[in-house]
Amino acid sequence: MAESSNQERRDFCLSSATCSRRSFALGMVAHAAAVILAAVVLYTAWPGSSLFSWHPTLMVIGYGLLMTEAILMFSPESSLMINAMRKSKVRFHWILQAGAVVCAVGGLMAIYLNKERMGKDHFVSWHGLIGVTTVVYSVVQSMGGINLLYPKLLKSWMTLAQLKMYHATFGLLGYALACGSLALGINSNWFSREVEGILWVVCLCCPAILALVVMQQVTTAYLGRRIKI
Repeated sequence: MAESSNQERRDFCLSSATCSRRSFALGMVAHAAAVILAAVVLYTAWPGSSLFSWHPTLMVIGYGLLMTEAILMFSPESSLMINAMRKSKVRFHWILQAGAVVCAVGGLMAIYLNKERMGKDHFVSWHGLIGVTTVVYSVVQSMGGINLLYPKLLKSWMTLAQLKMYHATFGLLGYALACGSLALGINSNWFSREVEGILWVVCLCCPAILALVVMQQVTTAYLGRRIKI
């Protein structure tokens, strides 16, 4: 009986170690994907070369870099601040998220003003519709995240565990929208004209990689948790 128990314990430890190594590898791939996508977009757009150039620049910085790192901040395996106290991680999380929202709003303003200048219609493509939805959603979600900084304000309505669960769930939805918008932007006429071949395929894969890694992190942390209602 004891031997069977020891074997189960060893199997569990081996399984946990394998999962940790897999999560670390996936996290590192996500960091690399974020940097590669941002580098290609920044080089292609060349920020400051035109009003339009600020749209892809700010969007990829906001969603591709800042928001990605804000979420991966809490990864137990691949966080860039893995040894930091949770209080520090929370602080950097909301700072990065605030920066991401500011960049997203700035990117939206840039494309809006550019289309006004050129006399073009607004939000007529899937990229435009999902993009503006993502920006609005990000602003609302960030405002909701303020409740986690001051959980006592809502303690009569829900527990801290519930607040964390809802924030993570709706945050995952918002990030999926952001990755979808980035993918549609990569498939736009402008980017497809400027970037071709294998590099274009790599860029298109980056948002999918980011979405899958973040989904895995959030579902691993929260899926299956029981919350008192």
